[in-house]
Amino acid sequence: MARIEFRNIVKRFGDVEVIPGMNLEIADGEFVALLGPSGCGKSTSLLILAGIYMPSGGDLLFDDQIVNDVEAKDRNVGIVFQSYALYPHMTARDNIMFPLRFKKTPRAEALRRVKDAADLVQVGELLDRRPSQLSGGQQQRIALARALVKEPQLLLLDEPLSNLDATLRLSMRSEIKTLQEKLGVTTILVTHDQIEATTMADRIICMRAGRIEQVGTPDDLYLRPSSLFVAGFIGSPPINLIEGEAANGAIKAGATAFPAAGKASGAVTIGLRPEHLHVSETGFPGRIAQLEPMGREILYVVDTDVGHIRLLEQGSSARHGIGTAVRVGFSSSDSLVFDSTTGRLIVGAQVQPTA
Repeated sequence: MARIEFRNIVKRFGDVEVIPGMNLEIADGEFVALLGPSGCGKSTSLLILAGIYMPSGGDLLFDDQIVNDVEAKDRNVGIVFQSYALYPHMTARDNIMFPLRFKKTPRAEALRRVKDAADLVQVGELLDRRPSQLSGGQQQRIALARALVKEPQLLLLDEPLSNLDATLRLSMRSEIKTLQEKLGVTTILVTHDQIEATTMADRIICMRAGRIEQVGTPDDLYLRPSSLFVAGFIGSPPINLIEGEAANGAIKAGATAFPAAGKASGAVTIGLRPEHLHVSETGFPGRIAQLEPMGREILYVVDTDVGHIRLLEQGSSARHGIGTAVRVGFSSSDSLVFDSTTGRLIVGAQVQPTA
């Protein structure tokens, strides 16, 4: 397998600098996700790894060896594309075998490796079919087998589940994660879906406008986001972001004041996850404007003087109706406070409602 290092990698297209200078290390056998919105540079980073794009500056290293000028076919990298990119005139067997042609693998060995790869992803009985005879999930498995048959040192997954239905995405997330752990292959997943990233990856690299915004475990990014961007991008339902003003040891948001921990001062933004909120005797006063049954949970939208606040409550039946006057309370241990000017987290700053 491979240890990967981006060493001040720059990528330009003409006068447009898509990646201004990326520094990142990925451990041998690690499963990481490049996560971010469209245009953030995650797919460009993946194509640099694959050798399809060459960096405009900096060095890309595999196991401490610079590979900037190594062609894609010589990098021993397996790729699963969003579209699967299967050849429609070939059988599943021939699609899986295709990468071995470039390695001039003897046919007997190639057939054995195709069977092993197909069995690994549970499509051994489909090898004589063509892509048009396969479901989306089956095509995805064939594409995964094709990437694995060459026994790559690096596996790249480019939005591999986006074309699948919700139920199949759920099962495939689990299967790919289990497979990666079994093989121990260094794996990089590119996705804009935060659920994919948080459920599959050991670490997440959250990107924004070509730069790395934060690197950490799923829990790090969810519970300790370093910026407003990360806090807003990670989480479903999304975090509540409430504008306030900090001064003299207190934070005021709308008509409600809170004691402030740390050295918060000036314009701040309070971040509150919907599942950390509850109907309370203290907190933001408001009225329930909407409610959404979500199976085992109810999502309330409360209209307050600081805007709409989303509150997630356990249970299949709503305990509060639309129009009900409530107060939205929360615990200081679940609160996040950001500097509104810089967008950065104020370390150790926490608030607790008192009114």
